Amino acid sequence: MAEFNEDRIPVLIGGGQVTQREADPKEALEPLGLMATAAQRAAEDAELRNVELAQLDLVAVVNILGWSYAHPPGALAARFQAKPRHLWYSTLGGNTPQWLVNEIAARIATGEVRFALLAGAEALATLQRARRAKVPVQWSTGEAPGQVAPVILGSNRPGSNDIEMAHGMTLPVVVYPLFENALRAHYGHSLEGHRRYLGELCARMTRVAATHPHAWFPVQRSAEEIATPSRENRMVSYPYTKYMNAIIEVDQGAALLLTSVGYAKELGVPRHRWVYLWGCADTQDHWFVSERVNYWSSPAIRIAVHEALRMAGWSVNEVEFFDLYSCFPCAVQIGRDALGISMDDPRPLTVTGGLPYFGGPGNNYVTHSIATMLDLLRRHPGKRGLVSGLGWYITKHSMGLYSTDPPPRPFVRRDPAAYQQEIDCMARPELALRPCGRGKVETYTIVHDREGVPVRGIVIGRLADGHRFLANLPADASALARWEQEELIGVEGEVKNQDHVNLFVPD
Repeated sequence: MAEFNEDRIPVLIGGGQVTQREADPKEALEPLGLMATAAQRAAEDAELRNVELAQLDLVAVVNILGWSYAHPPGALAARFQAKPRHLWYSTLGGNTPQWLVNEIAARIATGEVRFALLAGAEALATLQRARRAKVPVQWSTGEAPGQVAPVILGSNRPGSNDIEMAHGMTLPVVVYPLFENALRAHYGHSLEGHRRYLGELCARMTRVAATHPHAWFPVQRSAEEIATPSRENRMVSYPYTKYMNAIIEVDQGAALLLTSVGYAKELGVPRHRWVYLWGCADTQDHWFVSERVNYWSSPAIRIAVHEALRMAGWSVNEVEFFDLYSCFPCAVQIGRDALGISMDDPRPLTVTGGLPYFGGPGNNYVTHSIATMLDLLRRHPGKRGLVSGLGWYITKHSMGLYSTDPPPRPFVRRDPAAYQQEIDCMARPELALRPCGRGKVETYTIVHDREGVPVRGIVIGRLADGHRFLANLPADASALARWEQEELIGVEGEVKNQDHVNLFVPD
């Protein structure tokens, strides 16, 4: 057996974050500037000077939603006079930052990469202010002359298929409530009991955000305030009020620096700044929501958790700190359940406060959660942390396990295809495209307009022969409102195809 070479172990040495509040659109930093600032702060966090960033041999940038740059990683590298051999730009996905950490760490362990920067940012709040004020935004084009062409990582496959889109399942604010209502039925909660439960779950998250220096909403809210619809807190898609939804209109950036133990020594980074990636995993559930095994669990998260813990040699009971992806409450609960953590476990499930309260900067939230985890673990040497990322509609998943303690073995990342096969082989219900006859509701949601008026009902159900169907409810506001007061899951009715969409009429 080859001798264990500690110098090849990947290590995170720096993390930086920036939050830009109420900036004048004419003076605000654009996403590229936010990333550069976060990278500078990551260098300071590693006790390095900016000049050392010129030695980067990989720069990876998380997909930016709010502004189109010609060459985001090359333009960022140029800010530090770096000419990396590797330049990466990702496709969409909230799992992307953790997935990129896993990819970078694997390449550091093999010697393919020596010193890497991972960064991302959004300035959607500034763009919104500029539009409202009718002020033109003159940000850079992100050209990067002399830099190698970027490699695009990930898939651009749409998150919804044609039949899902035909029935209104196109936005996260509409799709995630389908999982939430299924969870309520799975837990055996009443409608009112689950409303209170969601309020309490979210209130605990606001307590974390209230103390985070980079939170967009550093405000502690009560369970009742979060769970009760009001003028300021309208119902978006039942059962989620506005205060339960991820907020994307933020100006936030974050960056991470990764290297090997050997190069960290060369750079002179103090050991007390090092945080190790002990375990990782990357999986995906059946791609389309209409194909899922059920709507209250994620086989892919369960398998990712098992793989990451196996790689680290840990049990979940040995993990003190968690940041479970939190775009909506159901994502937190499904992640918690996959970990085998009970509802009454006292360990907080977020270190930032989550996307509805810390802020949801597009695909880059998890870079913030990892940077926050680094700070927390350094303050508690020897303790262990878990970060999860999630993309599309509880579709793509990435997991990372962190500690300041050095692992006793080489970093060997198992090929995700080896355990993805187990998920891909799971049976998926057949979908009836033009259903007709009797059906029963698996889950549903009621979509509201910006005034809080119910305008559409979406149902996922099963026919008597077991085929799954998608349908809309009759577009009657009073009838739709009724299904926010009475349980619809398990209710039977007639389903038929009408004007190219399916209509479900409950008994």
